[in-house]
Amino acid sequence: MDGGLDGWLALLASASGLEFDFMRRAALACVLLALGAAPVGVLLMLRRMSLMGDAMSHAILPGAALGYWVAGLWLPALALGGALGGLLVAACAGLLARHTVLREDAALAVLYLLSLAAGVLILSVRGTQVDLLHVLFGSVLALDEAGLALLAAVAAATVAGLALLWRPLVLECVDPAFLRGVSRWGAWAHQGFLALVVINLVAAFQAMGTLMAVGLMVLPAASARLWARRLQPMLALAVLTAALGALAGLWLSYAAEWPTSPTIVLLLGVWYAASLVLAPLGWWRQRRVPPRHLKG
Repeated sequence: MDGGLDGWLALLASASGLEFDFMRRAALACVLLALGAAPVGVLLMLRRMSLMGDAMSHAILPGAALGYWVAGLWLPALALGGALGGLLVAACAGLLARHTVLREDAALAVLYLLSLAAGVLILSVRGTQVDLLHVLFGSVLALDEAGLALLAAVAAATVAGLALLWRPLVLECVDPAFLRGVSRWGAWAHQGFLALVVINLVAAFQAMGTLMAVGLMVLPAASARLWARRLQPMLALAVLTAALGALAGLWLSYAAEWPTSPTIVLLLGVWYAASLVLAPLGWWRQRRVPPRHLKG
């Protein structure tokens, strides 16, 4: 019996690619990314800032490109450059929103376009086409121990940061004006949350690339919103969806020899489409429920 079980486990590992070190590292990276990015994505969605996550994912590109210019594909330089670039863009957007007639989303839209153009230009001038594709679309299969250590540190910092800022973050989702009136922590919570967004995007871009990194934030959060009404179950469902979707996309990309990041994002998109039909709060189920005054 033990021999049969060992045989089945060996067959499963062979079919999934987990017999290889790079696939085991990639699978662990998917779980760590889900643990950090998915809860941040839920709060982005509830704060109606989902598009800001996309803008910030492009904002890290010029910083990462400058890090590449200085040190090549050295992970600490890429991560530090991307984090500084993202935080700089977030700070500039806040300054423009406070001192001009532009709102923060409009300022971010302008800065994200400029950041994307600058990053692509720097990579095109300094690097090769392969380097450009690596930064834009990531390479989760090429992660090493240093990359996994970064992902683990970001996931731990995200969980700790959300626990520390939980009350003001939740209150800001519900009534930001009330939070500003009763607490001085509103601005600090907002800036701290933006920092969590940036470090998760920096971690995700190592594996998913700047163009796909936000997919692990937004799509699991949007799907979980269709299945749960309360915040805690929504967070748990988002993490579970992100982890399972990323692992399934990793296996499918390995089996079909497809690019990993787009495969993961498309699978998460398929689950979101299914949730629209199957979930209790989805479009199809809500459409078939009669209005309250017609029930009974």
